[in-house]
Amino acid sequence: MLIRETPVMIDGPSGQLEALCLEVAEARGVALICHPNPVQGGTMLNKVVSTLQRTARDAGYHTLRFNYRGVGASAGSHDMGTGEVDDAEAVSHWLRERYPDLPITLMGFSFGGFVAAALGGRLELQGVELAKLFMIAPAVTRLSADTPPAERCPLVMIQPDADEVIEPQRVYDWSADLGRAHELLKVAECGHFFHGKLTDLKDLLLPRL
Repeated sequence: MLIRETPVMIDGPSGQLEALCLEVAEARGVALICHPNPVQGGTMLNKVVSTLQRTARDAGYHTLRFNYRGVGASAGSHDMGTGEVDDAEAVSHWLRERYPDLPITLMGFSFGGFVAAALGGRLELQGVELAKLFMIAPAVTRLSADTPPAERCPLVMIQPDADEVIEPQRVYDWSADLGRAHELLKVAECGHFFHGKLTDLKDLLLPRL
């Protein structure tokens, strides 16, 4: 088994997608991780995404993070909507072919929280049973009737209470209106990018993975 992430290229709807894949011994599942807003510089190497990847690895998951279209070496150009969800769907199909017997957990930060949730909704409509969905400081206002979130898998939302990018109250209101069982965790004195709080984020994630 590999002990370091390996660069891979995955066929996507707008061309090849750049990704990093890590395999662990006796994996309990696969974690697919979605990065923040590419227009604002978000990539798969974002430090919060890196924290999600390392935490999932430490919990015994194979991990895969990838760049959306137009980011890094991924082909295409930004769509800032369903195009990025299309990319994530292509990556999820690659993972299911590679690890057909392992359940998939979706994780996303900021814009990636929207992508992960919308991908989960698509996969559930296709009959895929997901293990878990983690939405970190998620861009919940992007979710709509056209891009509904996953409804059946266990959901954990983690929201910094001093978020300067995503208005915390919008996340709290969305959570209150969700109408399904889930867990909402608020991180005190924490901004959007978890400066000085990445260890706290890992401590919240690890027991829930």
